[in-house]
Amino acid sequence: MGIVRKVLGVLLLVVIGLAGTSPAAVAVTPVDIVVEDRAGVLDENTLVPAVQAIEFYQPTKVAVYTYNGSASANLNEEVLRSARAEHPEWISEDGQKWANGLFIFALDPVGRQVGTYMGENRKVSLEQREDIQNASKELLRDAQWTEGTIAGIQRGAELINQPWYRSTAFLVAAWTAVAAAVAGTATWLIVRWRTRVSSRKELARGDASYSNVSMDLQVTELNAGTIPEASRYGSTVLEKHRTFMAKYNTATGLANQVHALTPRALSRRQNLKLVRSYADAAAELDALDDVIADTNALLNRGSAWAPAWDRQLAPYRADLAAIEQMLSKHHAEGGSATAAALRSFRDQSHRDIERWTAELADGAITPETALDRLRDARTQLSELLKNHADTVIDGFAKNEKEAALMRREMESAQAGSKVKYGRTYEPSILGTVYPAYYFLSVPTFNSGFTTGVHSVSSARGGGGSTTGYGGTGGSFSGSGSSSSF
Repeated sequence: MGIVRKVLGVLLLVVIGLAGTSPAAVAVTPVDIVVEDRAGVLDENTLVPAVQAIEFYQPTKVAVYTYNGSASANLNEEVLRSARAEHPEWISEDGQKWANGLFIFALDPVGRQVGTYMGENRKVSLEQREDIQNASKELLRDAQWTEGTIAGIQRGAELINQPWYRSTAFLVAAWTAVAAAVAGTATWLIVRWRTRVSSRKELARGDASYSNVSMDLQVTELNAGTIPEASRYGSTVLEKHRTFMAKYNTATGLANQVHALTPRALSRRQNLKLVRSYADAAAELDALDDVIADTNALLNRGSAWAPAWDRQLAPYRADLAAIEQMLSKHHAEGGSATAAALRSFRDQSHRDIERWTAELADGAITPETALDRLRDARTQLSELLKNHADTVIDGFAKNEKEAALMRREMESAQAGSKVKYGRTYEPSILGTVYPAYYFLSVPTFNSGFTTGVHSVSSARGGGGSTTGYGGTGGSFSGSGSSSSF
C-alpha cells in the first residue's frame, strides 16, 4: 500500500501541474428530469431521486423514455417519433437536431435495446455513447431496469462535456509511465467500494429476515406442533420444519460471524459471499415460518384460514393477471390458437377460484382438496404455457437451429439457477411441497422468451450500434445511437 500511496501522490502532482491553469470542472445536478415510462418497468420513486443527485459538468435536462418494441425495431426512430409527437421541446428549432442541453436515455425492455441521444452542445463521440450504453447493460440483462437506467445516466454525466484534462486521451498521454499502476489501483479501489456496498445491503437484508424469524420462533414451534401429520401437505411441511432449528442455529452462527466483520473486512469478496450466505439462509427461514403458520391455519381451519388461503392463491392469481400483457408483446403470437386457449383458461380459472373459496368456506371441500385443485390448475397452466412456447418458437425461428436455440433458452429459464434468473423460494404451501421448476410461471415464460429472442437476434448479426433514424427520420441528424443488450 505504501507504493500505491506514493504513486498516487506523484500522479496528483502531475494533474495539478498540468491542469492547474484549466478552468475547474463544476458539478451541476439536472435542471429538469422527464420520465416517459411507456413500458411500465421503472420505479420512479427510486429513479428520480437517484438522477436528481447525479452531477453533470454543465446544466443538463435529462429525459428517460421507455417503450415495448421488438428486437427488429429501430429504437432511434421510435424516440424521434415520440419526441416529434409529444415533446417538440426535445428538438431544435430547425427540426434537425436534438435540443441544446438535452440528454435522453431510452430503453426497450422487450426488444432489449438501449439508446442515448444528446443536444449539439452535449454530444459525445460514438465510442463514448457506446460506453454509456455499456455501463447499463449488465444490469439490464438481469432485468434491473431502474438500476440500469441510473447506471447509464451516471456514466453519461461523467462523459458529457467532460473537461479535456479529465478525458481518456489526456490521462493516457499524461500518465503513460504509470498507467498500469493507476489502472490497478483504481480497479482495486472500485472493486472494494462496490463489494462493501453490496455487503452492507446483504447484511441489512439478512438482519431484517433474521429478526422476523427470531421474534416468531415460539409461535412457529406452536404452529408446527398442531399441523396434522396425516395430511400429505402437512407432512411435507413438517419435514421442512424438522430441520428448521438446525438451519436457525446455522443462521445464528453466520449472523455472529458477519457482525464481527470490520468495515474494512466487508470490502473483501470472500466476506461478501459469507454475508450473502447469511442473508439467503435468514430469508429462507423467514419464508418457511410463514408457510408453517399458513399450513396450520388452513389445514386446521383456524381463525386465520381465509387470509392463509388467499396467500396460497396469490402466485396463481399473479400468473393469470399477467397473461394478457405477455400475449400482447411483439412476436408473442397473441392471435394464435394457443393464446386463445390461455385466455379461455384464465377466464375459467377466475370462476374456479371463486367456487373453490366458497366451497371451502361452506365446508363442502377440505383444505387438502382445495390445495389439490390449485395444484392441478397450476399444472394445467404450465402445460398451456409450454404449448404456447412451441407456437412462439415456430413463429419467430427461421430454421431448426434457431428453434433449438430458443427452446434451450426457454427450458433453461424454467430449470435455471437463482443467480441467472433471480428466482427465489415461493412462500406458499405448494412452493414448499414442490420444487421451484415444477410449475411454469408467466414471469419465467417471459424471461425465457425474451432471452431466446435476443439470442436468436444476436446470432443473426444484431448487437452493434445503430445511428440512423429510419425511414420516418427524414433529414434529422441529431447525435444519438442505440444498441442491443
